[in-house]
Amino acid sequence: MSLNFGKAEFARSAAAKEQFFWDGKPQFAFAGRSNVGKSSVINRLLNRKNLAYVGSSPGKTTQVNYFSVDNRAYLVDLPGYGYAKVSRAEKERWGRLMESYFQEAHITAGVLIVDIRHKPTIDDLTMHRWFLESGCPEIIVANKLDKLKKSQIEPALALIRETLALDEEDILVPFSAEKGTGKEELIRLLNAACED
Repeated sequence: MSLNFGKAEFARSAAAKEQFFWDGKPQFAFAGRSNVGKSSVINRLLNRKNLAYVGSSPGKTTQVNYFSVDNRAYLVDLPGYGYAKVSRAEKERWGRLMESYFQEAHITAGVLIVDIRHKPTIDDLTMHRWFLESGCPEIIVANKLDKLKKSQIEPALALIRETLALDEEDILVPFSAEKGTGKEELIRLLNAACED
């Protein structure tokens, strides 16, 4: 039975690995650069205005945030990365938290959010590698589709595929958190990952 992504609530923030959920429910881990619109993608997916915090300044997600979906799965909002205006100690703390999550979590699907307008960064490549090494299926979401002209979309997607060295079968979903384009496709893919 498909998950109802409209039925979601905040479950927990984890600042240390002892606070992670290990209750056997599927976990969809969402990762992305601090200013890529990750919270907006999550809010669009869950049909909520501000369930995931959308900050006026990037880098607000500093813990691993769990949202319960339909009481049957978790959407896991990982700390944003690559934002310069935080201290080195804070960046290192984020790094350790992320590493523990990837070492210990049983991720059902990883969702890497990139900006369709830009070539994926070194940090995006690192996160992509972490998802691959964890062995979970990965879905790349190219957000901010509404910011491009039609003629720019294919070349932008091709650049993302090339930079992340994606194969034909790797999943890349053009997405607009603003307009909702790609939402149904992403829900379908997450439900399919649960069934595998």
